[in-house]
Formats: sequence, structure tokens, C-alpha cells
Amino acid sequence: MANPTSGAASSKSTRISYVVDTNVLIHDPNALLNFEEHHVALPMTVLEELDKLKSGKHGVATECRQAIRLIDKLLGDASPSEVETGVSISRGKGTPKGTLSILTGEVTHDSLQAPLNDNKIIAQALALRGRTERRVVLVTKDINMRLKARACGLDAEDYSSDQLVDDIDLLSNGFHEIPGSFWDMVRDVESRHNRKEAISYHKLKIKTPLQGLSVNEFILDDKGLVGWVKEIDGSNLVVQELDKPHLMSQEAWGLKPRDIYQALALKALLDPDIHLVNLAGSAGSGKTILALAAAIEQTMASELYAKIIVTRSIQGLDEEIGFLPGTEAEKMEPWLGAIVDNLEALHEEDSDGRVDIREILEKLPIQFKSMNYMRGRSFQHSFIIIDECQNLTPHQIKTLITRAGNGSKVVCLGNLAQIDTPYLSATSSGLTYLTERFKGFEYGSHITLQGVPRSVLAEYAEANM
Repeated sequence: MANPTSGAASSKSTRISYVVDTNVLIHDPNALLNFEEHHVALPMTVLEELDKLKSGKHGVATECRQAIRLIDKLLGDASPSEVETGVSISRGKGTPKGTLSILTGEVTHDSLQAPLNDNKIIAQALALRGRTERRVVLVTKDINMRLKARACGLDAEDYSSDQLVDDIDLLSNGFHEIPGSFWDMVRDVESRHNRKEAISYHKLKIKTPLQGLSVNEFILDDKGLVGWVKEIDGSNLVVQELDKPHLMSQEAWGLKPRDIYQALALKALLDPDIHLVNLAGSAGSGKTILALAAAIEQTMASELYAKIIVTRSIQGLDEEIGFLPGTEAEKMEPWLGAIVDNLEALHEEDSDGRVDIREILEKLPIQFKSMNYMRGRSFQHSFIIIDECQNLTPHQIKTLITRAGNGSKVVCLGNLAQIDTPYLSATSSGLTYLTERFKGFEYGSHITLQGVPRSVLAEYAEANM
């Protein structure tokens, strides 16, 4: 959908009536506040669906309850006639903008005879169009529903208010590779060196600004330079030059990087001044094992953190975890096979090939948490790993990131090529949203790992299947 916050109504047009589907409110419970001066209409069918889904502890129920509370707040004590015509949407301070109404009554359409909720919503939108002069647009995350609506002559769009990029190729990798020498781009340089840490700092002016460069992104060139951008002021940069051999020799719980991209990720993971690390990349690129190695190193060896919290987004997890026997940790273990596999890999060399994962878990200060149980919590001095972030909505990932308390570090892992959540795409994923929103955050770092160092077989499969 054309972003409603962009002022979709022109100077000569009247307001647009947006008919909002249930999945939009599940995706973003605060969506009703994002349509600016336009009219928002909720079919009664949507309220019924929210009511059916609001019970329980699974994630969808939480989103439904939040959406229902917002609807109740916006409607307040309005009379039935006011609810039908539209109640002003208040956003706190300032003059209310836009209106919210509820579409009541059963309607049908010749092309939509099956008694499906999607058909009822489309029919109600068509009925609204027949009695208003405003343009009516159905907003839904369901592509099939958009196709059905358009087949009936109704305008239909996706909800994209929280979509920050239109093309996933525009998403930052967290590093910039410069052909030739980076120093050829530099006009003036002031340098200082720290020999003990094998680090140099350069305050410099570049001739041509690098497109899309942000704080805490890396610069790599063909001559072996590795620079970490620490300050940006137009064409003026402060760059921390890192020693490449030193980077490649880093070690976390016995694990060393296999390529320069893993080395950059490990540098950010081990830096106590970086509170958020966002690692993207294909399956087998090393995201999980790097995060786990850094977590164990900083809890068991340096004791920078008191515990490791691991959670993962998996379709059906919230619904099914309640039916499994055992404690929360025991319920979560079957869903965290990738975490367990990597824990075993990290401990193979010191166990003569015989790895007892139970013994490892007993020694490590590691806790497996369901995402739903993390809501409302605050984790202090914790190394928090959130896996499969590509399957989270922007709203969900915000909920999890804000769980980090004093002295905690959050590491988000994901592969935008493996999205399993209905109604999410690479551009609307919470992982993409996180990457864009935290560009330039002085305590955050993002790296897209390259290649598949897991094995020759895995690399060939990723490239050719």
C-alpha cells in the first residue's frame, strides 16, 4: 500500500476510506494510527476475527488484544450513530486527524458467494464504496485477498507503513568494498596509533562521499585495508583502522573466523561497547555459531555477562509449546536444534568426539526462552540471542529488543531468503526494519555474512539449488 503517512490524499481529492483487514492489525496493532487524515473502516467481521484469536498466550493473541484495546480507546463512549459515521482518531497532543468507523450489517456480492470471512470483508468494502464519494481501498497483507478484491473491481493494497525499503538490494551489508586503494579517495589525514591494540585512528576528509555510509560500518579495499567508521560529518570521517591479521586471529571459545566477514562479525560481537549486533546471511554462513561462541566466551571466560538468553521465531511455536510436557526450557529445546547443534560443534575438540549436550547445558549459564514468555520481562547483564529474526514483524522485533536491561547485549540473527511467516516478505520483515532503523546507531553494528563456510557441499547447494 502507498504509505498512508505520506499524505496520500492530494490537495483536490477528498479523504480516502481505507478498509483494514485483520492481518494488518496482527502485523501492527497500532496500524490504525498510521492513516493520517484519512478515514479508516473496520468491518464487523474483522472484530469477530480479533475476538476469536484474542484468547491464549500465543503471540497472535497478544497482538489481537493490543489492537482491541486501541480500538476501544479510539471509539471511547461514542454513540452507535457516531461509530457508524466515524469517530475522530486522537493521537495524543494536537488536533485529531482522520476518523474510524465500524462497518456493520451483512452484505453479499455476486462474485463472492462462498461464506468466507475474506469474502465478507471484500463485500463490505464494496458496499461502502457504493454509498460514499471517497475512494475506497482495501488494505490487507494477504496477496490472494488483494487479487480477489481487484477481480471485483475494488482497489487493494498492502500495508507498508513500517516498510523502510522498497528493494531488498538497497539494504546495507554493513561494509563497503572499495576497488583499489581507499587512500586514493582521501584528501587530508590526521592519524594516531595504539600499538598495543594494533589499532590506528584516522581523522580524514574524502574526495567523494561513500553512498549510504553509516557509523559502525566497515570499509574494505583491495590493498588489505580494514576500517571501522566511528564518526561521520559530511565528507569528514573518523575511521578506526584494524589490523587484518589480528582480526583473522581473533578467537572466541576456540572458534576462529574463516573469512574477513566472519572476522568483522566477531569483532562486533566481542566489543563491549556494541550493544546490538545484527547478523544476516544465508544458511551455513556462520551466524549462529559465531554468536554462541562470543556469548560463551563473554559469560564463562571474561564474565562480562551473567547469562545467555536464547529465543527463536518459529511458525507454530507459540501455539504448540503449551501442549509439550516439561518446563519452559524443556519445551523449547526441540525447537532450538540449530542452537544445540552449534553448541555440540563448539565442544567437539575437548570431548574426544563424544559430546554430551546435557552436560554442556548444565555447565553453561544458558536459558532457552519462548518469545511469548519474554514479553514484559527485563533481562539484566545478559547476552541475548534472537534467532530467525526474518520471521518477526517490526512490532515483534521492537518488543524483543526493548527487553534488554542494564549491561545486556542483543544479537539478532536471520536469513531474508528463508521467510516462513505468512504475510511477511524480505522488505517488510522485522530483520529489514531493524537493519534500517539502527543505521547510524553508535552502539550497534550490522554485518551480512558472505558465502557458506559450513562445507563445500552446503556452499554448492546454496548456490545451485
